[in-house]
Amino acid sequence: MTVKEVCTVNNIINGDSIELIKKMDSECIHLILSDIPYGIGVEDWDVLHSNTNTAYLGTSPAQEKAGAVFKKRGKPLNGWSEADRLIPKQYYDWVSTWASEWYRVLKPGASAFVFAGRRLAHRAICAFEDVGFTYKDMIAWEKERAAHRAQRISVVFERRDDTDSANKWIGWKVGNLRPTFEPILWFTKPYRIGGTIADNVLQNGVGAYNESILSNYQQEPNNILRVQAQRKDSGLHPTQKPLALMELLIELTTTKDQVVFDPFCGSGTTLVAALKLGRKYIGIEKEQVYFQAAKKRLEEEANLLKNTLF
Repeated sequence: MTVKEVCTVNNIINGDSIELIKKMDSECIHLILSDIPYGIGVEDWDVLHSNTNTAYLGTSPAQEKAGAVFKKRGKPLNGWSEADRLIPKQYYDWVSTWASEWYRVLKPGASAFVFAGRRLAHRAICAFEDVGFTYKDMIAWEKERAAHRAQRISVVFERRDDTDSANKWIGWKVGNLRPTFEPILWFTKPYRIGGTIADNVLQNGVGAYNESILSNYQQEPNNILRVQAQRKDSGLHPTQKPLALMELLIELTTTKDQVVFDPFCGSGTTLVAALKLGRKYIGIEKEQVYFQAAKKRLEEEANLLKNTLF
């Protein structure tokens, strides 16, 4: 694939963004908004470490009963072996393979919003800082609903016919509290030394944020966003995010005709939001099934906008 093909706006590409981004021009992007793999083993594409186990990505009877919520078995937090302790470091190494390219293609002062899992978000932050990004903030996307799979430890003792222990530990659970928020990491590329942020806004069109648009989404000007997912915001990807949430982040940091890039675009929610808002977009997706879903969504949105104009 040529440099021209990768840099063509209003385009989605089926390929590996870690390699393809190397062909993009420097300082050509106004915003990167991406729901990157979390490295927690949601599916095969989310396995970003080298150590596995015969039980890894399998399915337990409880998961089969739960249906579509948790399809695969990940590793427990303390792992199954000493090698599992390396998973956070290996996630940092993986992010480091492409974070410098994100830095290169962004315009000075531009933002990068990264959806990252709570467990390994700190490793993504370190990787971004180490290539030169400024870590601006962590935004909390508060979800209306969240699955909770903490197991009652008393049930384990009941299965062992240990009634005394079961009674003693009633109310205690193994696992985490209900995950009602997801972190959105907000990074910025530093503007050039010798200028000011105001100068950068005039030169590159980025660097500030538009607080006034928050009221359009019924949000307060703080770093907790309460955007509810609609029925249409699911079914195309296991980690699909609300369209309105992506629209909010795009309007917060860009203006019309600027270029929004999503290197891990999944089912294309970021791209559809950009198209709907009059921004240009570039998307890359490695998995063929999600690429096709994104392509179809973009075609449908383009037709809808065309019909609206006429």
